[in-house]
Amino acid sequence: MSSNGMTNGTYDIAIVGGGIVGLATALAFMEKKPNLKLVLLEKESTLASHQTGHNSGVIHSGLYYKPGSLKAQLCVDGVKRLKAFCKQYDVPYDDCGKVVVASYETEREKLENIFERGVANGVPGLEMIDVKRLKEIEPYASGVAAIFSPGTGIIDYKVMANKIADILRDKGATVTTMAPIQDIRQREGVLELSDGKRTVNAAYMVNCGGLYSDKIAQMAGVNTGIRIVPFRGEYYFLKPEKQHYVKGLIYPVPDPNLPFLGVHFTKTIDGSVEAGPNAVLAFAKEGYRFFDINAQELWGTLSYPGFWKLAASFWKIGLYEYYRSFSQKAFVNALRKLVPVLGYDDIIRTEAGVRAQAITPGGKLADDFVVEKTANSFHVLNAPSPAATASLAIGNHIVGMTDAI
Repeated sequence: MSSNGMTNGTYDIAIVGGGIVGLATALAFMEKKPNLKLVLLEKESTLASHQTGHNSGVIHSGLYYKPGSLKAQLCVDGVKRLKAFCKQYDVPYDDCGKVVVASYETEREKLENIFERGVANGVPGLEMIDVKRLKEIEPYASGVAAIFSPGTGIIDYKVMANKIADILRDKGATVTTMAPIQDIRQREGVLELSDGKRTVNAAYMVNCGGLYSDKIAQMAGVNTGIRIVPFRGEYYFLKPEKQHYVKGLIYPVPDPNLPFLGVHFTKTIDGSVEAGPNAVLAFAKEGYRFFDINAQELWGTLSYPGFWKLAASFWKIGLYEYYRSFSQKAFVNALRKLVPVLGYDDIIRTEAGVRAQAITPGGKLADDFVVEKTANSFHVLNAPSPAATASLAIGNHIVGMTDAI
């Protein structure tokens, strides 16, 4: 069942957030107990409007993440679940493969450490390859060594999200758009979720609110001290006549101190090639353009002590990211480390995405998925990449942790 706008009702479970993590979590509940009365509440008029609909569409393999972490476990499991889902429901995806390229000898040790992590995480088919093999896979790429991950793929996550929504409706769940949560109250063991006009009652709630997950948690009386800070990632497309420069995915060796992977090349499921993203502080939680400013949300970031502690550690990197944001030449220079033949006029700016990144009170970028459980609620407080890849596994993990069913 679908509806536009919240309608009064009583449910076993309310899922807040209609991105792919919220949808996958709803699906996991309905598959575990088909008779559940479940409602999914999305504030926008369409599902998957933010992080799900603005990412680069990569099916990550689980290569980078600390062994034993939630990211490592749920990404590797999530890849299997995602591909099985796509085959069952005819959602297009492509195992195009990915290379992670060391541009300099000084990066070789970091590359080897990434390879060891991938092997420890159980990523299938990984290879350390030399320059000759790199050229066979990506003829225009340049470097001293690389990792080849044949199981890394591409997909349109918005298509997958809408397929999950169709399945949920078929299973009897209520999928509601234009339902922004303004208030959450506890009353005799029941959660009352209100949009200011109407109220949904639920015995249990799962908060998959993405950019607003910290605010939703606070409404529910959960305050871990973590703050969601929005980082805008800006993308370019390669001009059509230059798309042959990239066959699959070409990534640099990332900075191990940051959860961002650096600007890279991504073939998309429609045959285009994206280049990016960078990572700059957004001035609004949904700040897709530089001049998108929400004064209240920006003050929420600037008044948070953890942000300034973070800024003290990474201000040089932050300034360079802003410089690259305004200078197409600087952006191309970063890309040319991977594909030297790329010209300064070979790319066209396209739309950006915004990453919901949790920052701790101590000024650390949360490097793993962060979840918080209470007696009758579950809060996904940090689910950036590879959350889309891991979404079906995240949903299964949440169901396994809850006493709601």
